[in-house]
Amino acid sequence: MRVPRAAESPRPLSCPGMSESGASVDDVERAWQDTKLAQVLYHDWEADSYDEKWSISFDERCISYARDRFAAVAGTAGWPYGTALEIGAGTGFFALNLRQAGVIDEVHVTDISPGMVRAAKLNAARIGFEIGGRVADAEQLPYDDAAFDLVLGHAVIHHIPNVELAFREMLRVLRPGGRIVICGEPTTYGDRIARTLSRATWWTATRLTRTPLLANKWARPQEDLDESSRAAALEAVVDLHTFQPRQLAATVRRAGAGEVRTVTEELTAAWFGWPARTLEYAINPERLGWAWANFAYAGWRRLSALDRMLSHVVPDELFYNVSVTGIRPPTT
Repeated sequence: MRVPRAAESPRPLSCPGMSESGASVDDVERAWQDTKLAQVLYHDWEADSYDEKWSISFDERCISYARDRFAAVAGTAGWPYGTALEIGAGTGFFALNLRQAGVIDEVHVTDISPGMVRAAKLNAARIGFEIGGRVADAEQLPYDDAAFDLVLGHAVIHHIPNVELAFREMLRVLRPGGRIVICGEPTTYGDRIARTLSRATWWTATRLTRTPLLANKWARPQEDLDESSRAAALEAVVDLHTFQPRQLAATVRRAGAGEVRTVTEELTAAWFGWPARTLEYAINPERLGWAWANFAYAGWRRLSALDRMLSHVVPDELFYNVSVTGIRPPTT
C-alpha cells in the first residue's frame, strides 16, 4: 500500500540531504524542467529513509504482500522464475520479497537513482543474498536482448516519461515466452479520490493539533510538517501519470506483449489507508505506537478482503491500484 505524504502547500525543489547526495543548487533548479534529473535527485534523497516512510520490511508481512500482489495478476504457474529484472526497484521491496517467497531465483535490479541501487544491494545483503544492480533508465535498459525470464516492477511506471517505450525495452530484454509483471500503479479516479481524502485529513489534523487543548501532546513540530510538505512537493514533480486499466492494457499490447491482463485492487482499503498514513505524518509520532500500527494494518487487510468481493460489482476504474502482466510472444 503506497500512501504519499500530504502537502499543505507547495515548496521549492530543495531539501535537506540533497547537497550530501551531490546535487548542486543549479541541479535543483534544472530539475523543475528536467523530469529525469528530478527523479534522480528525489529518489537519492529518499533512499535512506524510504523503507521507514513506506513501512517496507523483508519479513512475512511484506513477503506475503508481494507474493499476493504478483499472484493476483500473473498467477502461480512457472514459479520460480530463473532470472528476474526489477525496473525502478527502489530499495528492493518487490524483488527481494518475491525472492524470499520462492517466486524468483536470481535477482537483478535497476533504478535511475544510484542511492536506491545501493540501498537495494544493502537490503539484499542484510537478508542473506547477493543481487545484480545497475543504475539505469527504464527507457534504455543496459542488458542484452532476451536476457531474463521475468521483468517486474512495483509503483514505478507512473514515474517514467515514455511508458510505451519502457514496455518495449522490458519486452526486448525478455526471453521469448517470458513475462512482464508491473504492480501497484495508481488509477486515475482512484488516485483522485485517495488524494482528496489525504488532503482533507492533513488539513483537519494539523489544525486540530494546533489548538491549546491538543498542542502540547499531539502537535508535530513545525519543522517536521515543513519537511513533509517539501516531500509532497517533490512527489508532485516525479509522479507523472495515472492510468485507466483499459488504456494501460492497450499500451502494453502496442509495445508488443501478448496475453495482456490487468487487475485492480484497493477501494475501501485505499479510502482508509491514505488518511491513516497521512495522520501518521500530521501528528506527534510519540502518540502513535504498535497498537496504532496493528490497528492500521489489520484495518487495511480487512478492507482489502472486502474489496476483493466488491471487485465483482464495482468498476475497475474506481479502485486505487492497477497491475498489468503480459508475455513476450514466442518466436516463430
